[in-house]
Amino acid sequence: MRRAHFAVAICAVLSIAACSSPASPADAGLDAGFDAGPDGGPDASDAGADGGAPVLTQAELAALASLSPDTLPPPPADISNRFADNAAAAALGQKLFFETGFSGKLLDGDNDGSVNTLGTKGQTGRVSCAGCHLPAAGFLDNRTISEQITLAAGWNLRRTIPLLDVGQAKLLMWDGRRDALYNQPLGPLESAVEMNSSRLYVAEQLYVHYKSDYEALFGAMAPLGDTTRFPALSAASTGCQPSTVDPPPSATCNGTIHGMPGDGAEFDGMAPADQAAVNEVVVNLGKALGAYERKLSCGPSRFDAWVHGASTALTPAEQRGAQIFVGRGKCTSCHSGPYLSDEQFHNIGLQPAQVAVTFLDANDPGASQGLGQAIADPFNIRGAFSDGDDGRLPASVPAGMAGAFRTPVLRCGARRPSFMHTGQLATLAQVVAFFSRGGDVFGYPGTKEIVALSLSADDQANLTSFLAALEGPGPPTNLLTP
Repeated sequence: MRRAHFAVAICAVLSIAACSSPASPADAGLDAGFDAGPDGGPDASDAGADGGAPVLTQAELAALASLSPDTLPPPPADISNRFADNAAAAALGQKLFFETGFSGKLLDGDNDGSVNTLGTKGQTGRVSCAGCHLPAAGFLDNRTISEQITLAAGWNLRRTIPLLDVGQAKLLMWDGRRDALYNQPLGPLESAVEMNSSRLYVAEQLYVHYKSDYEALFGAMAPLGDTTRFPALSAASTGCQPSTVDPPPSATCNGTIHGMPGDGAEFDGMAPADQAAVNEVVVNLGKALGAYERKLSCGPSRFDAWVHGASTALTPAEQRGAQIFVGRGKCTSCHSGPYLSDEQFHNIGLQPAQVAVTFLDANDPGASQGLGQAIADPFNIRGAFSDGDDGRLPASVPAGMAGAFRTPVLRCGARRPSFMHTGQLATLAQVVAFFSRGGDVFGYPGTKEIVALSLSADDQANLTSFLAALEGPGPPTNLLTP
């Protein structure tokens, strides 16, 4: 199809306001009636500055169409997990997602039993995946009192990542320290500030409570009830046993650990074959959870309806914001594709600020450390527990990863109670203002990638309105409960 005919086709599909006429090579895709601005693009006065709907160039139409295909693509195939699209695995994963019985003691004194916590300090069996990824809130945390960072067994220094459309990601977490959904749960399970548990205890609980479900999928379990081979742990004795009144605000235990490598006790004392059997059980738990999490999606939004012909699905302000998003806002340099994320890591020059009253996540190395951890992880996609390697994990940490964090998807972003990996910005308007000014002067380690956009107050308001139009219906209700 010739370029001019392609532009007309897009214009017809979008049926947005007054589409510009087909481009000729001379006008580089701009409508002949536009007054060129200083950058060669249309002057702001032609972009709906009077409060009406914008007039869109062919390039803008094509850019908008690239963000909204006819059907939002499902998660790409995950060869690291042969159960990734297995319905029975997803059903088991859904049960496990809501299971609190894998968790150890709550450690931080801020766990006072209020509605903003999961219980009282010292209680066990209170934390599940759903405790920090609340289904009713779009699988993010709006429970903790600050709505910034999460309090589980202890305080996390990074904001809980929403799980909607997590199946689109290959490298996970804010810093890329996990490279597959099947190995991601091991971190929270053994973190002193999340579930405060251990792989040995979790495997034993799976054996007691989910043996038939597990074996129907993955085959026979090792005899995890044989305490001569697999030392019995309780919810009170698993995980971190702190040596002081409260652990520090980090995932590093300040006492003894139990049920995991390096404990010098239960796990380290097991035969290597039995350690491998425990590892396999926990990896299979991760494969079931991954199959469930791949089903969680934001779904199509009013923006998609507008792109595909519902010309009144967006207000004029939202349409102007869409134009800025693919144009002067330069948002698609990172927020590209159908899920509005390049799934890469970028240093945006964020200066850390205090959150949840007392916490400051300063000098975070970001992906320069996280990707290195993924590369060294024995559970990574290149390891023995993976069902296949698609090359997603780099051989070494790329240059420029210092202070870089993963680009979040923007679909269903407006429902998030806070933003950035620190949770330090409270509104989308603050996020837009941050990018308009080009980030902060003093940010995380490394080199800032963004520059000032100098968007006007009206531009910022329109862009904020557009971002709110990316809300979808979320997953079906049958995925929101055990």
